[in-house]
Amino acid sequence: MDVTEVIIRILLSFILLLCLTRLMERKEIAQMTFFNFASAITIGSIAGNLVFNSQLSIRNGVISLIGWGLLTFFTGWVVIKSKKARKVIDGEPLIIIKNGKIMEKSLRKASLDLDTLNALLREKNIFSIRDVEYAIFEINGKISVVKKDQKQFVTKGDLNIENIHKAILPTITEVVSDGIINTRNLLKLNLDTAWLKRQLQQDGVKTVSDIFYAEFQSDGTLFIDYKDDHRK
Repeated sequence: MDVTEVIIRILLSFILLLCLTRLMERKEIAQMTFFNFASAITIGSIAGNLVFNSQLSIRNGVISLIGWGLLTFFTGWVVIKSKKARKVIDGEPLIIIKNGKIMEKSLRKASLDLDTLNALLREKNIFSIRDVEYAIFEINGKISVVKKDQKQFVTKGDLNIENIHKAILPTITEVVSDGIINTRNLLKLNLDTAWLKRQLQQDGVKTVSDIFYAEFQSDGTLFIDYKDDHRK
């Protein structure tokens, strides 16, 4: 493959990629779904082969790149027109917190663990699951959150309040995750498992294995979420 052919391949690949990205929906970047992600990788791979793979003819490379681009464009059109197709190709949002309760089945379906869920909530400036009324895991991997009414954002300036008393602890601390006590965090709080079990018994919990998630709040209280999604 001589220099002239390399230059031709580079120019063709660049022009085709530019045209394809202009034709495709902007959500390829702004709202990347699993299909968009796979499509973008494939188009980039074909373009790379068109430039560097001498065994791939220019004609076949151009056909492959244009063909995949058109298929992606057509699929995007079908997704817009058909709700059923959109559900199959892009998936659907999952409610992972409902009425303040963690939906374990939805959490597993979304392949999320509690640490990731808490990290996503912190990106929304929410540091306790107790403050959440609803949380929806969107098809682009982001999370939408509705806070409980009493936790809706109000600035201290709005209420003309000066914070004199600080919280007992600076952060919320996990003490139970999927029925397992986090003894390391309890030690950081200068607490032990006996104290935790007493607190759970006062809340009517028979065994720690019934708890999906529990966290020690900054005000000294304990938030508990049961494994049974429908338990009140």
